[in-house]
Parts: sequence; C-alpha cells; structure tokens
Amino acid sequence: MQSQLKDVATDLAAVLWRQHTLYRERSGAVVIRGEHVRRWISLSPRGTRDEVLIRAGRILDGGTTAPARSEVVVRLAAGRDELAAVCRRLLAEAAAEPTPARAERAGTRAGARRRGGAAAPPADRGRAAKGGRSRHTGLRSWVILLGVMGLVGVYAYHVSAAYR
Repeated sequence: MQSQLKDVATDLAAVLWRQHTLYRERSGAVVIRGEHVRRWISLSPRGTRDEVLIRAGRILDGGTTAPARSEVVVRLAAGRDELAAVCRRLLAEAAAEPTPARAERAGTRAGARRRGGAAAPPADRGRAAKGGRSRHTGLRSWVILLGVMGLVGVYAYHVSAAYR
C-alpha cells in the first residue's frame, strides 16, 4: 500500500502543480507541498486497501503547515483524474478563507502605497495587527488587579480581626 500510495501521490503532484515537494511523514502519509500556492495535500492509508484519506490545508508564513481545513475518503480505484478533481476541490476549500496574515499584509501594503511607498516600521505593524493596542497591560487591567487585591486584603483583615 505504501508504494502504491507514493506512486499515486507522484502522479497527483505532477497533475496539480509544476513546482511541488513530495515527502513521507512518520505516520505513513505522503504529503505534496505547493510552496508557490501555499497549500498542501496529504494522502494517508485508510483501514481498507483501496481507500485513502485525502486532507488539504495551508502553508503558513515560515513554512509550517496549518491543520487540515478539509478532508475526504476516496477509493484509489477512482483513477488519477477523479483523484485530482477531489484534490482541487479540497484545495479550493482550503483557499476559500484568506489567512489573517495575508489580509494584514495587504492592508500594510495599501497603507505603504498611500504614504509614498515607505514600509511601516516593525513596531507599527505589530500594533496594527492587534487592532492598535500595545502588548503591555492597560490601565483597566491595573485597576481591576488593584481592586481584586484590595478585596482580598479587606477579607484577610476581617478574618484576622475575627480571631483576635
């Protein structure tokens, strides 16, 4: 089954993408990565001989893979063209939602164009990604923390006064 799975994956990779990377995972699954489209397809053996689990997902910034967005069980006897059609449908589903990083990058580029092509400093990009907030504890959080600590202090004072 493993050699048959690798042969099917090699054929599918050639049909799906011109540029691809094919490798085997520890679990026995064969993964086809399309770095240029930032998507991946995984074919793993299913309980029976003729069935394979096909999963599709995204490749995140830095090259790590995101969890599978969609998966389907298909019979290998279906043929290369039908398997390719299923893979294309799964890839389309994986590409349906834009990644947050890609949307942020598009917004940053649009802002850079408005400012005359200058890229935003890294600190500005970080704040824009978080909705304009900094990573430090805000005033509201400090007020809440001080209030909770005050209540704990008052409770401890009353408990200690009761035992005097």
